[in-house]
Amino acid sequence: MKFTKDHEWVSLDGDIATVGISKHAADALGDVVFVEVPEVGKSVSKGDSFAVVESVKAASDVYAPVSGEVVEANDALSTAPETVNSGAEADGWFAKIKVSDASQLDALMDQSAYDDFLKTL
Repeated sequence: MKFTKDHEWVSLDGDIATVGISKHAADALGDVVFVEVPEVGKSVSKGDSFAVVESVKAASDVYAPVSGEVVEANDALSTAPETVNSGAEADGWFAKIKVSDASQLDALMDQSAYDDFLKTL
């Protein structure tokens, strides 16, 4: 699993990246009440806003950590947005993206680097 400074995570399986927000981000947001996932077939570029997560505290954009095409969206989040809180780095994933440039993952942080980054906040 790799992480961005915007608190997204990505897990690669072949050329398919599963993307969500980190446990830290979910905890900071508080109770998630709404999630808008991207449409299947949508092309995304690294750094683009591609989903929205809303909590009782705030609404936040979710940014694509890699470029590619959305091949699956976690539609279950529309009826159970609280899954982001209970399983941010598991069942609370937002989308699966067919990665167009796997080298983009090289710039992301591993768990240890992300933990160190969180200490600076």
